[in-house]
Amino acid sequence: MMAGNPIDVQLLVPSLAFSGYVGLTVTVVAGLVIGVPAALLGARLVAAQLFGMSPTDPLTLAAAAIVLTLVALLAGYLPARRASRVNPLNALRYE
Repeated sequence: MMAGNPIDVQLLVPSLAFSGYVGLTVTVVAGLVIGVPAALLGARLVAAQLFGMSPTDPLTLAAAAIVLTLVALLAGYLPARRASRVNPLNALRYE
């Protein structure tokens, strides 16, 4: 057999993405490093529009960071799932 097990391929791509090999980890961390301070600085501008919460609510900032990380995982998993369903011989023929 020329290809790996589809489950192995589906697990390999997201693991490579979060190991820094593909660069997704660097992108997510850079987004968080830039985004969290920008959110804290922008909190002054929207403080009057928020109702019932502080503009620097740590729970909200943590939830946003977790959601962004989950979206990044999904962005790595979906192409891996699609790639694992392609017949390797057909893929090589079209190269």
